[in-house]
Amino acid sequence: MAKISIAKCRQCRREGEKLFLKGDRCYTSKCAIVRRNYKPGVHGLKQGAGRMSGYGLQLREKQKAKRTYGVLERQFRGYFEKAKAAKGKTGELMLTMLERRLDNIIYRSGLASSRSQARQLVSHAHVLLNGTSVNIPSIQVESGDVIAVKTTKTDSIYWKELSKQTSTPREVPMWLTVDRSTLTITVNQLPSAELVHSELQMNLIIELYSL
Repeated sequence: MAKISIAKCRQCRREGEKLFLKGDRCYTSKCAIVRRNYKPGVHGLKQGAGRMSGYGLQLREKQKAKRTYGVLERQFRGYFEKAKAAKGKTGELMLTMLERRLDNIIYRSGLASSRSQARQLVSHAHVLLNGTSVNIPSIQVESGDVIAVKTTKTDSIYWKELSKQTSTPREVPMWLTVDRSTLTITVNQLPSAELVHSELQMNLIIELYSL
């Protein structure tokens, strides 16, 4: 399976902002953006902000989105092609597809501290989707779907500790319902651009792919 080999903290530093790729560490003083808020590499400190070209802005926004959701170029481009072929605004449709990924749903629900951890939980077959075991993080969920942790996995220390917690470190979106005692997630409705509240400028990504 292909994977992103660049260290997570270097990715955040390259984009100049927190992408929350390291889970709980991102909320502490150990965060790379807090400790070394400049671009990685030997010339990182010497590189000024400068004025970025239109293409540069589009490229950086694409890289930021790919790194945020942990998606490689081929798959990311595939989301664009599907969104372009569907009815509606391409940027909003593309964002919705990224949000509907199973690994993202588990992250948004607070059952994982990062998307990479959520991806690992799915890949290691810890979850059921509508009662069926799945191990593909990119599966697109539908309205009414129910995600649950396998009963054979709930004896692990990770899930035992998580089920005892009554609150999550971040707000659970209104389009999801989470029961931490039973470790289940219900998709109330499909996420829209208004519900996601993303800071990604999807229009720049669409412009880049439309060149």
